[in-house]
Amino acid sequence: MTTSAPVVDIAAKTVTHEGRTFTMRPLSEDSYTVLVAGVPVGRVVFSFGAANPVVEGDITEDALAAIGDAWFAAIES
Repeated sequence: MTTSAPVVDIAAKTVTHEGRTFTMRPLSEDSYTVLVAGVPVGRVVFSFGAANPVVEGDITEDALAAIGDAWFAAIES
């Protein structure tokens, strides 16, 4: 199965992945709440060089990790 890479829009603070748009709301410099249509689905925390996902809703841990990794890579560049 082929999946596309997440697409980051820093200006809009969104990541599009698997046909859904996720809004990134900062909690701190290295921690974000991930929302879909205003509803939290998880959090991502950047530590030890990678996004560490905490699932809180309708999303897989792998998808949340991919979203977090793409987001942190984009804001670091």
